[in-house]
Amino acid sequence: MKIKRVRANNRKKAFEVETASSVYTFPYGLLRVQPDPRNRIEEAFPDEELGREGFTYRLADGQADTIHIDAVLEYNRDPSYMNDLLVYRLTLEAQRAVEASAISKRELIRVLGTSASQFYRLLDPANRAKSMGQLLTLLRLLGREVDVVVSKSGNTARRRRSYRGKAAV
Repeated sequence: MKIKRVRANNRKKAFEVETASSVYTFPYGLLRVQPDPRNRIEEAFPDEELGREGFTYRLADGQADTIHIDAVLEYNRDPSYMNDLLVYRLTLEAQRAVEASAISKRELIRVLGTSASQFYRLLDPANRAKSMGQLLTLLRLLGREVDVVVSKSGNTARRRRSYRGKAAV
């Protein structure tokens, strides 16, 4: 996702990050290099070196840091990003389970009823267009249990803490 524009909003103490589809906020409180009233943010801009997938900000004293769009999307709990993150984590767990399993890949392919190329796409973390059902079936075949917990969400800060506190799978 490319960043079109970024603006420092000192009154809200947050960046406003504009993409093609939405405007997200990212609070100063999450920054590694913190601004303060005597050392304010002088500039913030989409970083061309990151292909506009991040932004850099610079303080009055010359300190600078870069924030990737993934941090902004995770903070805002963007649904599409959170889905991709879940698939990515499940894929990594499937890779670990395949490596640790005594069951051959050929046997897994046969039991799944799929082709070898589809099996390897299933294990590719870069491939986002995979069947969640096939991924869950593979994990079950490998002796992994996946539980889905649905809970009513509260405020953003509480959700973020509980999300980061949970195990990958």
